Amino acid sequence: MLIFKLTNNSFRLVLRLSVQSTIQIRRMSAKRNIQIIYKEIPQGFPDASKTFEIKKGTIVLEDVVLKSDEVLVRTLYASVDPYMRGRMRDPANKSYFGAIIPGDVMEGGTIFEVIKSNNPNFVTGDVVVGYSKWEEYSVISLDVSDQRQFKIPNAKNSPVPLSYFLGVLGMPGLTAYVGLHKICEPLTPGQTLFVSAASGAVGQVVGQYAKVLGLRVVGSAGDDEKVEYLIKELGFDAAFNYKKHEDFNTILKQTCPDGIDIYFENVGGKMLDAVIQNCNPFARIPMCGMISQYNRLSDQEPIYNLVAAIGKRLRLEGFIVLDESARYGADFTTTFTKLMKEGKIKYKETITNGIECLPDALVGLFEGKNFGKGLVKIADL
Repeated sequence: MLIFKLTNNSFRLVLRLSVQSTIQIRRMSAKRNIQIIYKEIPQGFPDASKTFEIKKGTIVLEDVVLKSDEVLVRTLYASVDPYMRGRMRDPANKSYFGAIIPGDVMEGGTIFEVIKSNNPNFVTGDVVVGYSKWEEYSVISLDVSDQRQFKIPNAKNSPVPLSYFLGVLGMPGLTAYVGLHKICEPLTPGQTLFVSAASGAVGQVVGQYAKVLGLRVVGSAGDDEKVEYLIKELGFDAAFNYKKHEDFNTILKQTCPDGIDIYFENVGGKMLDAVIQNCNPFARIPMCGMISQYNRLSDQEPIYNLVAAIGKRLRLEGFIVLDESARYGADFTTTFTKLMKEGKIKYKETITNGIECLPDALVGLFEGKNFGKGLVKIADL
């Protein structure tokens, strides 16, 4: 047996070295964890620097203790979507989706990798589409019954970009599918469908899927490049730059000479007013969004022609895609996966890199700067 006799001084030295080594190891295992903090409720258009704060921090992954059903995840992609503006409101104003509280980490649709799990349904390495905080690492509770959350099978060898699961194969694609099948049937070949915000995350899918079903498709967008893309790349029958036409009624008569049978509503305001004038009897209007009105606090544009909905027997119906996931989700996935393999649906994205870009990416969405689906890539798988 070896016996070591340590003097008080030598014991202190060994102890000091041990503590320093532990601190150094912890520093080496600490990971950067940038968070996007939601600072204040915007008055009108959000301002990236006033509405959000980029908070830099670290996390020691080994020290994270998980409660039952919780997982520690690494964020790969974050989505920016128009509905998020509605969550940046006074919490006293109730809606279908809870308000985000100033001071909290912003949140939204994400794709993340599970790196530690205390949930029997999710294991390390699973890649999941869901909702989580705007931060590089996050602890969340996952519930397999939540229709908003699903695993991406064989994610590392996915035949399509992972980002598509936040777009054409995710919520925006399902929104197009639900809006058309729930509200617009019968989808009669030869009828005219008009879609606003046609180059956006939802609009581009609506138009292409309607073409597959045999409808005549017309779209509007905010610049000439987008209009050209709709016609030349996506096969729209007609499209126009709404910023070049003060009189929407006239341009709709030109591009939809036989009237409008389906209007997939994404913008509201003056466009909706003009569409009602040009609708055929029994036209259907799935009301998906009204992005032109989201940042108007006290001067939202009125609809003057709504009385025409009575005589024309129009169907105007709002819908929330999350309500319909269980009913339509499986058919949507099967149908759109097949159409994409066949090359009948393409998908345009605007992807920026780095979590610090999220505030500007969201604000840019409301300024029309994105082309297609807006996303931020945060990490590689």
